[in-house]
Amino acid sequence: MSLQFKKGALSTAAMLAAGALVLSGCVQSQRDNNASSSSGAASGSVNSTFVFAASSDPKSLDPAYASDGESFRVSRQIFEGLVGVKPGSADPEPLLAESWTASEDGLTYDFKLKSGVKFHDGTSFDAKAVCFNFDRWYNFKGLQQAESVAYYYGSLFKGFADKPENAVYKSCEAASESEAKVTLAKPFAGFIAALSLPAFAMQSPKALDEFKADEISGSAESPVLSEYAKGHPVGTGPFKFDSWSPGQELNLSANPDYWGEKGQIQKIIFRVIDEPTARRQALEAGTIDGYDLVSPADTQALKDAGFNVVAREPFTILYLGINQTVKELQDVKVRQAISYAIDKDALIKQTLPEGTKKAIEFIPEVVNGYTEDVETYDYDPAKAKQLLAEAGYPNGFTVKFNYPTGVSRPYMPTPEQVFTNISAQLEEVGIKVEAQPNKWSPDYLDRIQSSKDHGIHLLGWTGDYNDTDNFVGVFFGKEKPEFGFKDEDLFKKLEEARQEPVLEKQTPLYEAINKQVSETVPAVPLAHPAPSLAFAERVESYPASPVNDETFNLIKLTK
Repeated sequence: MSLQFKKGALSTAAMLAAGALVLSGCVQSQRDNNASSSSGAASGSVNSTFVFAASSDPKSLDPAYASDGESFRVSRQIFEGLVGVKPGSADPEPLLAESWTASEDGLTYDFKLKSGVKFHDGTSFDAKAVCFNFDRWYNFKGLQQAESVAYYYGSLFKGFADKPENAVYKSCEAASESEAKVTLAKPFAGFIAALSLPAFAMQSPKALDEFKADEISGSAESPVLSEYAKGHPVGTGPFKFDSWSPGQELNLSANPDYWGEKGQIQKIIFRVIDEPTARRQALEAGTIDGYDLVSPADTQALKDAGFNVVAREPFTILYLGINQTVKELQDVKVRQAISYAIDKDALIKQTLPEGTKKAIEFIPEVVNGYTEDVETYDYDPAKAKQLLAEAGYPNGFTVKFNYPTGVSRPYMPTPEQVFTNISAQLEEVGIKVEAQPNKWSPDYLDRIQSSKDHGIHLLGWTGDYNDTDNFVGVFFGKEKPEFGFKDEDLFKKLEEARQEPVLEKQTPLYEAINKQVSETVPAVPLAHPAPSLAFAERVESYPASPVNDETFNLIKLTK
């Protein structure tokens, strides 16, 4: 059995974005230039310290306990998985596993591992380490299973050891030092692609034990992570963890024993700058080398000043979530009215980056199962008012509108602007909003994903790999506090589709699912934004990826 999906649609544009960047500009770095130069420089010496502005702190240094982009940006430098991502695409390719074979029934995978690879603590990466990691995830208990903690494992592998009847994973066997056999309890067509996620990166068994990685406390709404997750991550990647001062910066250094390309950069500083304007000003002042999530209003000015602005190929979705535990939002006519009330074209023009595409469903066009045969809800405020009246709300109603602050996301560089824009549109049809701003870290995701104390809300997704289940399955594959609905028919159809390995059979299943979702409106798909990065003149090239799979050892510097 082989994983099948649409290939190539992303690759050309994304590879162009990832190509060598010929930069011009006059901003001279004002950082400390005492860092040693790297032997990887093409000629002369370079300042081998690279400063990148993060929009927030990582949620966790243990990627198994993370689901946010800033955590994964750091994780990708420290950790590696069995499967990586082909440069400039969303498609999987070998990483710590040199190759794999799958059984005809899709239940057994034999991985041939790279030999001679070491974790940062000097212990060997081998088949026993692979099985240790798989068994660790499977045996999460209690709070570890919460959606706010083990989000990806719970979403994709469906069950843990205490409920094996729901689980996708069954067992792992170390056939030899370099051969690991993973057995699934049920087929999962996206299994190989899913392993490219940082959440499933290989971590040092010794460090996980030594620093009590599984000892977490608190609650699902506010988990308190382990000693390991706050300061002792150990992987096989090109960079090692040094220190973290939350709210300020996180420091990594080059792994001298890295098995792959070491590159020029010897030290990475992730500096937390949550405001887009402040990030731009730091780049202009020369105190950082680059940042992600450029505000749409800043793009042209930065280009004109000689900085390089790199746009990723859109592989995102921004949506307006709807919590159906709220009385007024249980009626499908109300949810449809909300859809008709939003002018997506105006929203994109006024608040989102150049290159953003309007969304009619929850997957980008390049993903299998995309179809135009869905309810599109073109902007129609009169229709929205009519539906509200039919639902028993001729004078509208008031609803809490939750949105994040102190952050920029790839699918939403300026959350406050998006909130203001949509709020005005909803109020035009009689839906009054009660603003509910929450600081992204640590409050927003926990409130939306673990609590029912919210109404409508802004959230989104950057696709992790090219598989339909990674979008609609993650959103709507089971009952979740975020959306507050229980549709067993939809859940069953998504489960059947994710187990179908043959593309020709899988495609119509997902097309029907996307049509069904459009009719029931558990959320409103708004746009597929094209997030941008900006860099100083010394950055000659950056390995831009539509799924943010960007390791800094591949950055090329000129000075």
